[in-house]
Amino acid sequence: MERCDTIVRDATVLDGSGGEAESQDVAILGDRICAVGPDLDLRAKTTIEARGLCLAPGFIDTHTHDDTFAIRDPRMLPKLTQGVTTVIVGNCGISAAPVRLRAEPPDPMNLLGDASAFNYPTFASYVEAVGQARPAVNVAALAGHTALRANHMDRLDRPATAGEIAEMRSQLGEALDHGALGLSSGLAYASARAAPVEELLALAEPLRYAGGIYTTHMRTEAALILDAMKEAAEIGRLSGVPVIISHLKCSGVDNWGRSAEILDALDTLRSHQRIACDCYPYAASSSTLDLLQVDERVTITITWSTPHADFAGWTLKKIAAHWGVTQREAAKRLQPAGAIYHSMSEQDMRRILRHPATMIGSDGLPNDPLPHPRLWGTFPRVLGRYSREEKMFSFAGAVHKMTGMPAHRFALEKRGLVKEDYYADLVLFDADRVIDTATFSDSVRRADGILHVWVNGVLSYAAGSATGDRGGRFVARGKQTWLDHQGDEGRR
Repeated sequence: MERCDTIVRDATVLDGSGGEAESQDVAILGDRICAVGPDLDLRAKTTIEARGLCLAPGFIDTHTHDDTFAIRDPRMLPKLTQGVTTVIVGNCGISAAPVRLRAEPPDPMNLLGDASAFNYPTFASYVEAVGQARPAVNVAALAGHTALRANHMDRLDRPATAGEIAEMRSQLGEALDHGALGLSSGLAYASARAAPVEELLALAEPLRYAGGIYTTHMRTEAALILDAMKEAAEIGRLSGVPVIISHLKCSGVDNWGRSAEILDALDTLRSHQRIACDCYPYAASSSTLDLLQVDERVTITITWSTPHADFAGWTLKKIAAHWGVTQREAAKRLQPAGAIYHSMSEQDMRRILRHPATMIGSDGLPNDPLPHPRLWGTFPRVLGRYSREEKMFSFAGAVHKMTGMPAHRFALEKRGLVKEDYYADLVLFDADRVIDTATFSDSVRRADGILHVWVNGVLSYAAGSATGDRGGRFVARGKQTWLDHQGDEGRR
């Protein structure tokens, strides 16, 4: 009789492809899945009787800002406790590498920490640091456009010169050579707002030859969102690279109700180029405190403030009343600061979440002292609230959005499926019980119903606790297989 390290017997396997669940055994040998099938004739060192519990590929968080956190706190509890086994860092144009700071990090790079957190002048040095930290989950990384700008420009409120672009391209090339997934941008922020399309196209060109991807926090998610989508699509089309629109949403009260129009536009673009999106399952966003987003019709909660730390947890409205000033003036006094903006419509968010091209990304901010609940709750919330309770999509469809689809889109080879010879990134959960428990008032709370998590074959979470064994590694970009327009996301 052949042997393996671990066998999970009688599991309801959701394999990540979007296909229906099947009752199967799954065996692990080393860091790989060595067998999948009913009643496997194998002898294992460890046997887990699933008895109908769901076994799925480990969840892939497509949009994170865990760049420095994965090294500073490699336990990665906010993600591991959700069943996340891979995080994609370097989003919104901000990355920990390659970075050579001239002073304190510009907004919004300060979301990753102060100057002391940026110790990676090359992408290779970041890859090495992840390997040394040995985090509990895998880390795959984008290079940030804003980070590249800050390395080579004396000020960020202007377009880059030809010489500066050449220097940025050289650094981007080093990142791609060492496994970066591609380039991210954050054009909504002042640090990148002045960058014209030509600057992005010049940086996107190397992505095509490397098989990389372009992800973008678009120039706006408010009234001119369709123009911003066209710009993102144009960059992808002219450079010949796939595009991911980050955290697609209808932001701002005046923009509510436009999700159907926006998704129609996305489908039109998808009919002739490779473009998709990610979304988090909450009707509130979180970032640095931005004066452009201050709207007295919207509840804004301050999560941190450098000059006024005591106001963390207060609403901007309450702070403004306390000082006897307008909310905009209060926001100026609080900066630099972080905020949660309740500026989205739940109906719009649900429609975007349900769309077949949408992947799941938490956009959690682990450095926030009072984080948005999405940091701890995103993936169980999709499974428990939106799949089981509200039946917006099947469990198979939900798992596909979190596993097989992002692995395909981001070229994460041999991940995202329960399949022989794939890496043993797996999560065992109770479909009847899985749910988020983190709330806006109590946001640092583990989810219910996540039972076991393996990362590269290492059991890292069991019976509600981290085991202390960490199996995460840096995951380099694989061969790009997203060659068609709409791909496999239609399977639910």
